[in-house]
Parts: sequence; C-alpha cells; structure tokens
Amino acid sequence: MAYQATFKRYELKYLLTKEEKKRVLKCMEEHMKLDQYGRVTIRNIYFDTDSYRLIRRSLEKPIYKEKLRVRSYRQAGPEDSVFVELKKKYKSVVYKRRLVLPEEKVMECFASGKTLPICSQIGEEIAYFRSYYETLHPAVFLSYEREAYYALDGSDFRVTFDENILYREEDISLRSEIYGTPILREDQTLMEIKTSGGIPLWMSEVLTQNKLFKTSFSKYGTAYQQIMNEKVQRGVQYA
Repeated sequence: MAYQATFKRYELKYLLTKEEKKRVLKCMEEHMKLDQYGRVTIRNIYFDTDSYRLIRRSLEKPIYKEKLRVRSYRQAGPEDSVFVELKKKYKSVVYKRRLVLPEEKVMECFASGKTLPICSQIGEEIAYFRSYYETLHPAVFLSYEREAYYALDGSDFRVTFDENILYREEDISLRSEIYGTPILREDQTLMEIKTSGGIPLWMSEVLTQNKLFKTSFSKYGTAYQQIMNEKVQRGVQYA
C-alpha cells in the first residue's frame, strides 16, 4: 500500500456557513477538483493522559504542541489498514508523521503497552512519545464527513470541508458505527486550507471578498471543552 508517511505544511481553518461554502465552491471550480474518494467519513481515536495533559497544553496555544491519534477512512475491520499519526505543530507549521498497520495489531499494542511492529524513524518517534506520556489511553472517538479538493495546477495546495463532526467518550473503536455529540451547528462547515507554501492569489481574493477569517478551531479541543463543561454541570471532579 503506497501512502505519504510525512507531511510539512501550513493548515489554516475557517468556520463557514453552508451558504458561504457554496460561494467558495463556486469560485474553486476553475482551480480545484474533488479528489477520487469523494465525500468520506473519517474516524479518529485521540490518545491522551489521565489528566488530559496533551489537549490541555494544546489549548494554551504554546509555540510547540503535539498529539497522537489512530485514523481510518472507513469502518475498519481487524485486518484493515489504519494510520497511526503523530502530529506536531511548531510556530504555525504542521508536521505529521504516520505509519500504517492492521487495526487489530495497532489497538493490541496500545492496550498492552507493546511497541508497534515497525522498525523505522517514525516508529521510534511514536515509541518515545508513548513512553514520555506514561498514562496514554484512548480518550475520545471523533468522526466527521470530509470533502477534499486538490489543485488542478499540480501544486500541493488542498482544501477540505468537514461536516457532521461528532465525538464520544464511550465505544472508542474504529470498528464502530458513527454516532455521538455534534460540535458544530447544522448550518456550519469547517474549511481547512493545507499548503506547504503560500495561498494562491485567487483563493486570497475569495477569502477577502467573502470576509472569511481564519480561526484556531480544534476538533479535539472543542470536544474536550464540551466534555469538561458537561462534567462540571454534573458536579464531577477531575484533575
């Protein structure tokens, strides 16, 4: 299976209404095309410590932050390939490094504390991350529907639209069905611009004309904040 193992790029996020999305898509028609997968449902398992150290640190907006997740692009079976992703952000630049392994093997290794069965630089980085954050465990299941567009000029410029973003703390499995608590309003969509260089002039004009401004929106961060708010309302104490 061929896949890109490393990424280095800027990721800019914008919260749009459905009407704003329509206008942006209209302007994209001459420059971008929906990728071969069309609209896909992405499933993620985010790992964190018992005290949610990773996401709490991330929400403080430090210069450097990192997170670990396991991702699939469909409902996974035990032998289906899934991605183990270590994502780091330093001074606005996103670095993503990932491995691909069978779902059953990945989850077995995480549950038992064993090292992932891949000998590589990325494997060593993930192993170090797991040893450094000693109480890592599956913290949140997060899913969403994504449309991804690529540039017709051959550049690495990409735009994605995420909708129906749901989270839950139970039944944390890539084999499970899609359900959970929404983190966006029904009329909202999350647009992400991904590029290793600058934003094309035509897209800059689209953003300006439609008065669209970037946001620091985080899917896992928003889910965590909602989880904490629910616990406070129930009188639950947490570290």
